[in-house]
Amino acid sequence: MATGDAISLPDCTAISEEPTEDDFLSLLPRSELVRALAESGIEGARELLKKEEAKGGNLARRIAAFRERLRRQAARSISHLTKDYEKRIADMEQSRVHSRKLLKDEMDRLKASLERAKGFSKDALIADSDLLDAVRSALLVPSDALKDSFKVHLTVWQRIKAWFAKLWAAIRRIFGRGKSEKERKQKPSEGRTLTLARLSLMGRTLSPDMAGDLFDGLTPAQLKALQESAKKNLSSKERDLERKDRDEDDELRRKKDYLSREKTEAQKAEEKRGEEREKEELQKKLTSELKERGFVASREGQLAVTYSLVERFARLVLEEEVKNMPEGLRLSLRGSASTGLYERGRLKETIELSRLDLPGSIVASYLKGSKHLLEDEAYVYREVRSESLHAVLLLDVSGSMAEGDKITAAKKALLALYMAIHRRYPDALIDFAAFDSSVRTLDLVELWEARPGSFTNTGEALHVAHQLLRSSRATRKELYLITDGLPESYTDATGDIKSGNLDKSLAYAVSRARELSTVQALVSTVVLLRSDNPAYERAARDLTRVLKGSVVLTDPKRLAFELLVRFAGDSVVEKEIATAEERAPQRPRPSVAELMAGGGTARERRRAKRQARDAAA
Repeated sequence: MATGDAISLPDCTAISEEPTEDDFLSLLPRSELVRALAESGIEGARELLKKEEAKGGNLARRIAAFRERLRRQAARSISHLTKDYEKRIADMEQSRVHSRKLLKDEMDRLKASLERAKGFSKDALIADSDLLDAVRSALLVPSDALKDSFKVHLTVWQRIKAWFAKLWAAIRRIFGRGKSEKERKQKPSEGRTLTLARLSLMGRTLSPDMAGDLFDGLTPAQLKALQESAKKNLSSKERDLERKDRDEDDELRRKKDYLSREKTEAQKAEEKRGEEREKEELQKKLTSELKERGFVASREGQLAVTYSLVERFARLVLEEEVKNMPEGLRLSLRGSASTGLYERGRLKETIELSRLDLPGSIVASYLKGSKHLLEDEAYVYREVRSESLHAVLLLDVSGSMAEGDKITAAKKALLALYMAIHRRYPDALIDFAAFDSSVRTLDLVELWEARPGSFTNTGEALHVAHQLLRSSRATRKELYLITDGLPESYTDATGDIKSGNLDKSLAYAVSRARELSTVQALVSTVVLLRSDNPAYERAARDLTRVLKGSVVLTDPKRLAFELLVRFAGDSVVEKEIATAEERAPQRPRPSVAELMAGGGTARERRRAKRQARDAAA
């Protein structure tokens, strides 16, 4: 590299400083994080982080340190920006100093030329290029005084003679008698106009050698007029230089003011970008940590919760439900005694990590070239069960499920049931299906993200369950259907969906229930979210009767408990529940008179009215 060449250094403003521990999620309560992500998505995780930061402690200090590093980076960026503007201003000032020096030198030369023009000698004209340029300009654009010096003043007789000469020449031209050949060959006369024109032409190419001839050919009056014109040209040029000097000073001030304003605006913009970058980097870091832990992933350009996160949330929901259960039910959910037989296989659920084959998993990851042990590369020892289970979980997602918290409670209940099934039967096959007018089979994440739709096509949901279970080889088959109302739509013979005819919809659902009842070893449970409309309960019982299963009437808050009780379903559980109900305080049943007067529940009042009608009949 040549001496003096500029060296371009890399921009290190965005490079992190000393390595520090700045992981945020490790300081958040894991269960609260899982719940926030599952229920509110990435925004829930941000709110949890903000809430925990407000409590102070290590997390607040870690986030403060992270922000401080970002602020120092922003400060360095602003400092570089400021220095760049200051350098531009300094370069402009340095350029102006150089320009001012050149103008001063040129004005000094012009002043010296003006002094020489006072003598206006041949030698001064030859030696001074600025004076020579002034003379050349005076000849190219002669002033009035210079023009007057070349005029010839004629007497009256000379003017009359000249007039008659012009007249005679005109007459000769009219009659075709121009100049003779001899006259045409004669050299034109040297009149005053021709002399000044020649001097003007000489001004274009006037050289120092021609200056001597110029002086010799002019009269003193003409030289004096030429001298005055040259001095005026020099003075005018001097004024132009002074004006240029002032203009350049004004231009420098304007540019400096403009750059100063631009620097201030750029600093403010950089500060604002620094604040926005601080928020973006904090969110980016949170998102990055969530992705590293497998809690969220990019799906179609958007962040979405992962199967692993929903599975953790399902385990959390189950644990919360189990805390409020009788001890006998808890034992029943754990399953039967161990067979003592295990087989090695791929990890299917995070709950199996307790039986991880760590050496074998590390070797498998190393052979794949991975530096990290990922869940899909892990091996576990899975207990071999003598009993297998295939469960189909049907969820009503019709528009009425959007009322209150029914849809959320139903999804949480199914997640708890899913985790309970896998805890007792690790190899169980579980199918989810959501139905409104149509039916869609779902995975765990899609189930949790399901949204209410249109009408209720219960019959088509039972048809899909039949297709899933009819060829299953499981020794135990279970069906759970959660709904909040009547079948409202059906699928006709052409495959079109019809809505609005409740009788046909119920008949279609009953026919599909009869079809499903042909599946061997099927245990079915229809769960109806409690309603004041008796027709809903009658429809649920009609379907249950055909399915040869059981019906459960419950409210959303108790839904998960009811599902887990039906899944555990043994004598110990029934005994524990019966004992708990006996211990619970019983509300005295109102009399018939009280019921007729409006007392008791709506269901008790309806029962009293039916009894009164039967007695009257």
